[in-house]
Amino acid sequence: MRVVKSLAFLKLTLFHSFKNSFFRLLKTWACKCLERVICKTFKDKERIRAAGRSSAAVLDRLCAMVEPGLSTWEIDEAGGEFMKDMGIKSACKGYRSGYRVFPSYTCLSVNDEIVHGIGVKERILKEGDVISVDVCIREDGFVGDNCRTVPVGQVSPEVARLLRVTEESLYIGLVHALHKKRVGDIGNAVQRHVENEGFAIITNFVGHGVGRTLHEDPQIPNYGKPGAGAQLRKGMAICVEPMVNTKSPRVRMAKDGWTALAEDQLPSAHFEHTMLVDEGIPEIVTLPPGYHHATKFLKTKLEQLSLPIELDC
Repeated sequence: MRVVKSLAFLKLTLFHSFKNSFFRLLKTWACKCLERVICKTFKDKERIRAAGRSSAAVLDRLCAMVEPGLSTWEIDEAGGEFMKDMGIKSACKGYRSGYRVFPSYTCLSVNDEIVHGIGVKERILKEGDVISVDVCIREDGFVGDNCRTVPVGQVSPEVARLLRVTEESLYIGLVHALHKKRVGDIGNAVQRHVENEGFAIITNFVGHGVGRTLHEDPQIPNYGKPGAGAQLRKGMAICVEPMVNTKSPRVRMAKDGWTALAEDQLPSAHFEHTMLVDEGIPEIVTLPPGYHHATKFLKTKLEQLSLPIELDC
């Protein structure tokens, strides 16, 4: 009887030892696979930089078009033509979410539309509106993604402040996109700035990793605790994109199944860049025309926004 019990105990011990070893190996393998997915190679980075510059060029041209009397359909069609002329494709048009297929080349969200607005002929821009122009393109197998909210003519001082604070929060957050920092460091910096200014962070939609597909790990929330969440690694490509409402963070969905709106019907703002995580300073790849160096562009923006942030160059 003792021999039988000893053998049973030995089998149980060996089983648990094997199980623990197996799961340790599985975890190590999974982490290495994840690292291969989200940490880009030298060639990947070059392609992401090219895609970023192209998406920024399209965004710049569309924002320059914005004026009263223009329909969001006209802006979207122009975006499609710009992409065609540049030999690139929209990463939005044809994007699937369940049974729904996104119909537009770009996302154009007006006033209380937060994100994923669809360009339509009936939506005519008026003096005092704001429009978030979100451009996602695919070039040479990689995605570039950026957004900017711009005024249509003159806007009220409070709406202008909403746009300024949201843009400031983008840069206050993205300077934390550094090797071995965590996504909570980015989100906390964004959240603190926005809420200290009296506006509301939207929690339903977040930033994300990007690369061969539009949405990759890790998610980059615009809220959180310092030191919390996934750890950032050098070579990751991520999108930081604060989405901010005037008063309430509550969101409702439009009947089209895509457009997210502020429940209180007050204006919303949205700014975004794609960047590569690095050690001293993140590398913004969605560089507007006229800029060739990410560090110079970031320094210029911090000066324009009067943000007292010291960069570790």
